Amino acid sequence: MSKLVPLGDRVVIKPSPKEEVSKGGIVLPDTVKEKPQEGEVIAVGAGKLTDDGNRLPMDVKVGDIVIYSKYAGSEFKEMDEELVIMRESDILAKKS
Repeated sequence: MSKLVPLGDRVVIKPSPKEEVSKGGIVLPDTVKEKPQEGEVIAVGAGKLTDDGNRLPMDVKVGDIVIYSKYAGSEFKEMDEELVIMRESDILAKKS
């Protein structure tokens, strides 16, 4: 995989796979699966640039597992891997 370097306060996230089968054992087709809202941070930008030229530090780092807004970011494929790039402000929480 090529090394992605997000700009500013953006992060690249690899969404966690969702369950393919319901709790009752029914196989779910792609059309009824919900979008994932959890994933692993795989790349982090340098941070937001303020009006006076200073950079604000990022609250997340590579390897963090995060929860993000349902329809946040832009999805794209990189070497058959589904990824999402979004602003740090779209991340709601990180798991500890």
